[in-house]
Amino acid sequence: MIVTAASVAALQVGFKKSFQDAFKATRPESDYTKVATTITSNSGSETYGWLGKFPKMREWVGPRVIKNMEGHGYTIVNKDFEGTVGVGRNDIEDDNLGHYTPLMQEMGVSAAQQPDDLTFNLLGKGHETSCFDGQYFFDTDHPSFDKDGNVIVASNIDNSGAVGNPWWYLLDVTRPLKPLIFQERKKPVFVSKTNPETSDHVFTNKEFLYGADSRCNVGYGFWQMAYASNATLNSDNLDKAIETMRSLLDMNGRPLGIKPSLLVVGPKLRSAANKTVKVMLSDGGASNPNYEAVEVLDTPWLAA
Repeated sequence: MIVTAASVAALQVGFKKSFQDAFKATRPESDYTKVATTITSNSGSETYGWLGKFPKMREWVGPRVIKNMEGHGYTIVNKDFEGTVGVGRNDIEDDNLGHYTPLMQEMGVSAAQQPDDLTFNLLGKGHETSCFDGQYFFDTDHPSFDKDGNVIVASNIDNSGAVGNPWWYLLDVTRPLKPLIFQERKKPVFVSKTNPETSDHVFTNKEFLYGADSRCNVGYGFWQMAYASNATLNSDNLDKAIETMRSLLDMNGRPLGIKPSLLVVGPKLRSAANKTVKVMLSDGGASNPNYEAVEVLDTPWLAA
């Protein structure tokens, strides 16, 4: 192939289509949408000060009561991400391009899966990463309330399991704001550097560059809507997690109305999760009280 502006432009159109088709085919299958709310960002960062005020209606007697458990200026700073593939000028001249189309497709798949990677990596680090109240997202001493509206501490973690045990997570994903936030500043876009007359890289290295870039980040929502455990995944420990989450109260001593609905596990706990909530009868033949109590999300992004 003779390398001309027209031939390079045609090549770019084909590569871009390969990227976009793979991206569109992959994104609908993403797991992150099940556990994270996507929030559009319009600046370099977003501050979620309102996370300290769990929205809950109350009887209006006297003046309005302003929630008094404030956030800590929780801010999610957008980050830049990129993926780049170099195509040698000689490969274009020699029509040796067959292996580049799959690379562009893989770049599209990678761009589509990036929110999964970021979101579940953050979920897995919840016992060592702070959320809006200054505590780790999964912690034993979150500020909460008792039945009289007094501030107490509450836990959303059970770390009683042996060191090295895989973690499982119970989430309430029934509300508009899910336990995690995927903050999107710029969707992945296909970019290129292909003009030999204006590109120093093309001129110097005989290599045309094609890539994708985006701006986004992830963060935590309400800790009250999530629970982590490395204890054995069975009916008793699931009951404990459900009871703990549903027992949380607001500042008026009323239930927050948390409804655990999704059990999130990695591949190591797939079988245990299905046995705990997907099987009608236990090994002894008794009815399983937690049959279909929650949905199961078995995601490869928690494999580590």
